[in-house]
Amino acid sequence: MRFMIIIKASQDSEAGVMPSEELLTAMGNYNEELAKAGILLAGEGLHPSSKGTRVRFSGDKRSVIDGPFAETKELIAGFWLWKVKSKEEAIEWVKRCPNPMPGTEPEIEIRQVFEMDDFGPELTPELREQEERVFGEGRKC
Repeated sequence: MRFMIIIKASQDSEAGVMPSEELLTAMGNYNEELAKAGILLAGEGLHPSSKGTRVRFSGDKRSVIDGPFAETKELIAGFWLWKVKSKEEAIEWVKRCPNPMPGTEPEIEIRQVFEMDDFGPELTPELREQEERVFGEGRKC
């Protein structure tokens, strides 16, 4: 099972405050643990929403909205993509994570990633083949 681990933004991360050397070291060590355990597929921090853009869809019209975006608690500061045996395993790993936003009470959200089999018969053999062609065999995870 794959899970996206979402680190919520804080006022500091949205203000562009960079993490301390101490936090970078702790996160680097944590990432090494994840890699050694064989569960780390990807992970990155994100620039503040002031550098971001949203595209809003309304029928066949599109409008572009530049950041920053208002609701800090709903914004994402970073993520990991993990392959674990269960949601419970993902929770246990998140509990071991260093506090990503020292001085605050941040939240880390855990969301399961859809696998091809989750889509049932609507994912026809032709669509499955297309997915594998576009994303590679790793998409079967």
